[in-house]
Amino acid sequence: MNKGIFITFEGPDGSGKTTVSTGVYKKLQANGIDAIYTREPGGIEIAEEIRKIILDPKNTAMDAKTEALLYAASRRQHLVEKVKPALDAGKVVICDRFVDSSLAYQGCGRHLGIDAVWAINNFAIEGFMPTKTIYLDLSAEEGLKRIENREFKDRLDQETIQFHLDVQAGYKEIVERFKERMVIVDASLSVEQVIENATKKVLEIIHDQG
Repeated sequence: MNKGIFITFEGPDGSGKTTVSTGVYKKLQANGIDAIYTREPGGIEIAEEIRKIILDPKNTAMDAKTEALLYAASRRQHLVEKVKPALDAGKVVICDRFVDSSLAYQGCGRHLGIDAVWAINNFAIEGFMPTKTIYLDLSAEEGLKRIENREFKDRLDQETIQFHLDVQAGYKEIVERFKERMVIVDASLSVEQVIENATKKVLEIIHDQG
């Protein structure tokens, strides 16, 4: 049986990760590709419970290292319970966020350091990384404009502009550090165009891995 393909979607808040990744997943299904869609933090029951704790706006007392450890714990359970079994079954796994988010948000946004957060997460994922990562490139300022009118803002949405600028800077460093894995898609275009462009890239990845 062919090994599956693990494709993650990353980008700053407001870049459209969820909309674009679900849009791509639907197009893969329409093309008859055996794919599943999932997200982080979450994707399975235990990880969804951890997600509620992390993103609850009431949890303002949460320490940065606690936050990083919770993300890593959620990631571990999601990986062993959902992602790896799907890949072992030969499926294409489309995932909204993975380890790069922790490196950007906790490593740079929380100033814990990329290497320190990588160490925590490497323990959780045991070096298991995506086949490729679609990076939705958008400025922090534009991303914040997009999320400004959201009815519900989670704990991270409510952070300062400096936090989001630090996350953006972190992503730039991560994209450079893992450039062989990263596939850049311009997220400033219309959502339909971004989905179209991202789908084209994902189909190329699937073809190249076939």
